[in-house]
Amino acid sequence: MMDMSPEQIQPLIDEAMKMLAGYGMSVAGALLTLIVGWMAAKWLSARTLNILRRIPKFDEMLARFLASMVRYTVIVFTALAVLNKFGVQTASVIAVLGAASLAIGLAMQGTLKHIAAGVMLLVFRPFKIGDFIEAAGIAATVSNIGLFMTEMTTPEGLYIVVPNSELWDKPIKNYSHNKTRRIDITLGIAYEDDIGKAIKMVKDILAKDERSLSDPEPLVAVSELADSSVNILVRVWCKSGDFFTFKCDLTRALKEGCDKAGISIPFPQRVVHMPAAATAKSRKAG
Repeated sequence: MMDMSPEQIQPLIDEAMKMLAGYGMSVAGALLTLIVGWMAAKWLSARTLNILRRIPKFDEMLARFLASMVRYTVIVFTALAVLNKFGVQTASVIAVLGAASLAIGLAMQGTLKHIAAGVMLLVFRPFKIGDFIEAAGIAATVSNIGLFMTEMTTPEGLYIVVPNSELWDKPIKNYSHNKTRRIDITLGIAYEDDIGKAIKMVKDILAKDERSLSDPEPLVAVSELADSSVNILVRVWCKSGDFFTFKCDLTRALKEGCDKAGISIPFPQRVVHMPAAATAKSRKAG
């Protein structure tokens, strides 16, 4: 090994000190930026979550999702600032990240579609947990709403998982959204029966049942002169929670009311008229 004189070593030491001072400041600045950015991301995320939780009926899952997006966004910008401290061209890094994001987005476009639909469902809230809905050919009660899929339970007790995009892209019937619903029942009576008596019987039954709402007022009227019966339309409003049981009870009460009042509910029947010549031939053949 070749010996070096102090005069030759001193310039090397000075150069090393300069490089250490320069990079040391960059490292210190990068560490400080990283710490501040990490703390800011955590604080902004918690602050966003608290603000969203104060909004009435704002979904908890959506609030957590948006808070996480805020946190990761701040972390990404912090990482870019740290790289810039070391002289890295952040423009090229952003371009690479954009290309990677595009590739990932194309590969996961189905999953991203479900996420986008989940966010829309949580924001616009066409239904909530506990609502009975009909959508995508399924009628069931909503048990959970996630970012990817919605969990439902059918009246038969079956557990169904539906992708959010299937629900968002199709019409949704929400049977639980409105506070009241209307029951429509058609009561057919014989042509020989007293229509006024039948209508009074129906109104008396509705007046005795507390589930029958007075506003809007119930409608009991003749709706059709059918082939075998005079059809009386019964329209009554009730609370949404009483709809199914009230409809079943009302149907039974109408049948029992007709029996007590002596009003008949005719079976479908046809009257056949035969020409006289055909009648005569049938008699001769007999």
